[in-house]
Amino acid sequence: MAKILIAFIVIAGATLYLLTKGGGDVTISGESHSVESHAPAAPAPAPAEK
Repeated sequence: MAKILIAFIVIAGATLYLLTKGGGDVTISGESHSVESHAPAAPAPAPAEK
């Protein structure tokens, strides 16, 4: 059981290290619902008239 826990910690640490070195914006704070995290929605196209 201890070996599984140690392996999980090592793999999680290696994954976090690789993600941060890969240039990604990694945060451990959970979901971000701020204005900066989303681009504004594009306006819907006008319906075609017949």
